[in-house]
Amino acid sequence: MKINRITMNIKTIPFQTHSKFEIPKIDTYKYIFIISDLLTLFLSIIISTVIINKIEFNSDFFGLIADNNYSIILLFSICFSLLFIFFTNHLYQLNIIAVKTKHITALLKSFWYFSIFVFLVSLFGFNLNIQLSLFAIVIFVISSIALLYLLRVEVLGRMYLKLKNRHFKKNILIVGNGKPGRLLAAKFAFEDPLGINIVGFVEDSKSVGEEIINGKKILGKMDNIKELVNENKVDEILIAQETTDYNELVNLMERCHVADTNIKITSSLFNIIPQKLYTEKYANISVINVSQNYKNINNLALKRVFDIIGSIFGLFLLSPFLMSIALLIKFTSKGPVFFKQTRIGKDGKPFMFYKFRSMYVADEEDEARKQEMIKFIKGDLNLGNNKKVINKKRITWIGGILRKTSLDELPQLINVLLGDMSLVGPRPCLSYEYENYDNWQRKRLNVLPGCTGVWQVMGRSAVSFNDSIVLDLYYINNMSPWLDFQLIMKTIPVMLFARGGE
Repeated sequence: MKINRITMNIKTIPFQTHSKFEIPKIDTYKYIFIISDLLTLFLSIIISTVIINKIEFNSDFFGLIADNNYSIILLFSICFSLLFIFFTNHLYQLNIIAVKTKHITALLKSFWYFSIFVFLVSLFGFNLNIQLSLFAIVIFVISSIALLYLLRVEVLGRMYLKLKNRHFKKNILIVGNGKPGRLLAAKFAFEDPLGINIVGFVEDSKSVGEEIINGKKILGKMDNIKELVNENKVDEILIAQETTDYNELVNLMERCHVADTNIKITSSLFNIIPQKLYTEKYANISVINVSQNYKNINNLALKRVFDIIGSIFGLFLLSPFLMSIALLIKFTSKGPVFFKQTRIGKDGKPFMFYKFRSMYVADEEDEARKQEMIKFIKGDLNLGNNKKVINKKRITWIGGILRKTSLDELPQLINVLLGDMSLVGPRPCLSYEYENYDNWQRKRLNVLPGCTGVWQVMGRSAVSFNDSIVLDLYYINNMSPWLDFQLIMKTIPVMLFARGGE
C-alpha cells in the first residue's frame, strides 16, 4: 500500500499544468564563469602534476589519483565542491564580479575552504602520507589561485565591464515609482558598473508618458505589462512599489508573473530576507528574486526524486538512533512514542503528521496555546525575542533535548517518503492557523511543506510570524535542488549545536 502511494505521488507531480519544457533562467555570464572555473581547475591539476614530476619526489600525487578506482567520483566531488563554495561565497553575483576588491576577497575566502576540502579528500581518499598531500595541495592551490585570479579578475572581469553594454546589457522595467526605483534610475543614469538599462516605469496611478526621473517615463499600466515586456525586450521586472500592505504587494507580484521574464522586488516589507540571507544588490539596494521557480517542472521532478532517495537513506542510516530515542521517550514518560496530528499541506490539503512525542499527554487540545497562536498570527501578541508560541510546562525533560536539537522531527522522513512533505519547504500548519491566514500568507502552501527550510535555518523562533512567511515565500520563489542542498547542509549544524529553540 505504501509503495503504491509513493508511486502515485511521483505520478501526480503537476506536469499537466505546463505545456512546455522549462529551463531555469540563468544569466549568460554565469555560464561563462562556471565553465571557466571548471576548465581552470583541470588546468591547475595538469600544471601541478608537471611541477611535482619535475621535482625529485618519490611519488606522483596526481598519478595516484588517476590510478585510483574512485578517481572519477573523487574528481567530480572536487569540482562540485568548488562550485558549491563559489556559489556560497557569491562569486557568481554581478555585484561581486564587477568590484575588483570584493571579487578578490571572495576568491581568497573560497580557496581557504576549498584547499581544506581537497586536502582531506587527498589524505583520506587516497591514503597518502601527510607530507606528500601537503606538498601537492600547496602546489595545486597556488596554481589554482594564480590562474583563477588572472582569468576571473583580470580577463573575464575586465571583459565583462567592457562588453556589458553591448552583449550583457539587462533591460529592466520598474513597477511602481517608489523611492528605491527612482534612486536606481538616477544612479544608473550616471554610473552603471553592472550593465543595467532602465527602460521605464509601470504605474497605474500616473499618466502614460509622464516623466519620473532622468528622462525615464511611465510606459504603461499593469494591465498591459506582458505587452510592455515584449515590446521593450525586458529581461527583468523590478517591483519597487512603496506599500505597507502585504496583500497588495503579493497581488502585485502575481500580476507581474503573467509576463514571461525574471521578476525581482525591493521592499521594506521584505527586509528580513537581506538581513538573514545574501541577496543581489543594484547600486547598493538589495533586490530579491520572486520568479516563481516552484512552477518549474524540472525542479519538481528532481525534488521528488531527491526526497525519495533522501528519506529512504535517512531512515535506514538513522534507524538505530531512532530506536534509541523511541526507547528513551517510552521509559521517561507515559504515552505513545510518536505524536500524530492532522496538519495542512500543499494547496490546503490535510495529512497525518508524525513527530517524536516531546510533551506530556494532555486529554484535550491546549486552548490557551491556540488563542495565543491566533493572536500571534494576527500580530496582536508580542513574544519578545523568542517568537515561538509554546506551553513549556508540558515539555518532558527528554522532549526539551529533542526540541533543542530538532531530533523530534526525524519521523517526518516518513511523511516525505509518503509524499505529504518534502525534505525542504515551509512548515506545515494546523487547521485553525490556516483558517486565520490572510490571502498572502496562504501562498506558503503553494508547495509541499518541508522538514527544514529557510525559516528553520535562518529565522527559527527569532522572527515575527509575517517575517517567517516572507522567508517561506523567498524559498518558494527561488526553489531549486541547489538551494535545497544548501539548506540541508546548513540544517546539520543547527541540530548539532542545538540551535533549534524550544
